[in-house]
Amino acid sequence: MAVVPAVLRSEWTKIRSVRSTVWTLSLAVLITVALGVLISALTNNNFSRMPASEQITFDATYTSFAGMSLGQLLMIVFGVLVVSNEYSTGMIRASLAAVPQRGTFLFSKIAVATLLAFVVGEITAFIAFFAGQASLGSHSAHISDPGVLRAVFGGGLYLTLISVFAMGCAAMLRSPLLSLAILMPFFFLISNILHAVSATRHVANYLPDQAGQKVMMVVTTGDSRPYGPWIGLLIMALWVIAALVGGYAVLKERDA
Repeated sequence: MAVVPAVLRSEWTKIRSVRSTVWTLSLAVLITVALGVLISALTNNNFSRMPASEQITFDATYTSFAGMSLGQLLMIVFGVLVVSNEYSTGMIRASLAAVPQRGTFLFSKIAVATLLAFVVGEITAFIAFFAGQASLGSHSAHISDPGVLRAVFGGGLYLTLISVFAMGCAAMLRSPLLSLAILMPFFFLISNILHAVSATRHVANYLPDQAGQKVMMVVTTGDSRPYGPWIGLLIMALWVIAALVGGYAVLKERDA
């Protein structure tokens, strides 16, 4: 019978030994922070030319997270590769032979990857916030302002959950190419388009990324989401749980 600590150590060895893991997570941090700084600097330079209504509802914290839209895609890539790489290389057969308890195998892999995603996500969120606020000058927010610490910490949780959602989907689809072909356009284009169109916005509000982004907002005036930040994150978490349950069901019923 497989011992959970041994399986966890094995999964950690697998993750850290794959070079793409380091590059993907490093790029996620770099792109999220760099784009957030760029957008924050441009916003600072053009703030006086913004309409009065936008100045009143300006959310300095959320502005520093402008790079999340691209950073989350790299976290999705990380989540997909962690789970599906073994299918593409054929190593899944050896892994399941060593750990025949499929639930132990899958959730040990996901537990290790989730912890790593959480650490990277929180580091990314805090660096993006402080770097972005430095670029916003006099329009910046402070970490001690009401709702700001929650939004920054929530930004790290958002990146973690989007990565774990990708892990569950990859476990269901069992192919890195198919997983990325579905998830990347959905989160980069389709979800945003649905949220931008008034006829579909009500449905889009309950998609995982749209719901999860609520936790990163401090100023919510004009936002169409009919729930608070933690409820939004809970909705996202329910999507993640559904994906993980689906991934486990597929792994349990299908051969490697």
